[in-house]
Amino acid sequence: MLKLYAIRPIRPIRPCLVASTFRHYSVKDDTSNKADVIKDSQTDTTSKPGAEHGHTLGQHITKKLMVRQRLPTEKRDDSFLTPPAMPHHGYRQDLMEKIHYEHREPTLIRDKLAFGLMRSLRVCFDFFSGYKHPKTKEELEKLTPATYQMTPEKWLTRFIILESIAGVPGSVASFLRHLQSLRLLKRDKAFIQTLQDEAYNERMHLLTFLEIGKPGPFMKVLLYASQGVFCNLFFFTYMLAPNACHRFVGYLEEEAVYTYTTCLEDIERGLLPDIEHFKVPKIAKDYWHLSEDAKMRDLISYIRADEAKHREVNHTFANLKLDGTDRNPFALQVDSVPESAQPNNKLSTHKAVGWERDELVL
Repeated sequence: MLKLYAIRPIRPIRPCLVASTFRHYSVKDDTSNKADVIKDSQTDTTSKPGAEHGHTLGQHITKKLMVRQRLPTEKRDDSFLTPPAMPHHGYRQDLMEKIHYEHREPTLIRDKLAFGLMRSLRVCFDFFSGYKHPKTKEELEKLTPATYQMTPEKWLTRFIILESIAGVPGSVASFLRHLQSLRLLKRDKAFIQTLQDEAYNERMHLLTFLEIGKPGPFMKVLLYASQGVFCNLFFFTYMLAPNACHRFVGYLEEEAVYTYTTCLEDIERGLLPDIEHFKVPKIAKDYWHLSEDAKMRDLISYIRADEAKHREVNHTFANLKLDGTDRNPFALQVDSVPESAQPNNKLSTHKAVGWERDELVL
């Protein structure tokens, strides 16, 4: 006689794309005899004193998007590195130290629209990167490592989101101007080269941070969607209003300078000791000609100087006639004009708010 056994239905497995907690790793020194120190911690606010166990929607989204630091044992894409196609111009250390956040006040309607759009995107940027930082001097003075909420993972997340978007405008603008030059059968007056150099530089920023941090699946989906939307919007807008687009990029670079300046100041305050132990990737040392013992502070200082230069270039381009009338003043130094009275590819004549058209020989 056959016995029938009741088969318990298999309970469906709920998909889980990302673990609820993340690890961050602090690598002390590759040359040390000691084993690498790996510290496990949660990137949410439960590790802070007095934090509640519940999570808001914003905290949950930020947690899913968080970038983690790469393990020392993880394979890196550092084989067969070719020399930079567009070598870095280099900056003086004393001039890099003087870089700080400066804002160009919008005057024209198109400038106000560009700035308003940038401020709206800044709110979204802060939300998705989990950015929480004191805004007043009094709050900053009270800040301690125990109350500091910007972990190394949050900074890496912020850097990667920023650089993945900042690399789009230069590439799109140079592509459109290249097609225009071919279509109209005339010179572009050197704008293409500067814009391509900007796009290349921004991509080097991104590749450097990708050697340090590893985005998860949610982050990759966000970047795919963001790039698709932003690239197409910038493409069509640039064909109609290139000056407004360059003004928008100028404001975008202002925010980039602010971000890296804030990070450097927090490192100086001793709020980010783990970042100081991050190893600077070889791709960064080759591109910026950094020494073998370069620290993350040195790397971020160079990247901030790059963003400041892009800020100057785009604010200047927004002041020019981009219909073929004016030349690119950053591409050629005029012998009859004093060096201090014209822009260049370095920081010696840096103007954060850009050069006005009547100041230039075009």
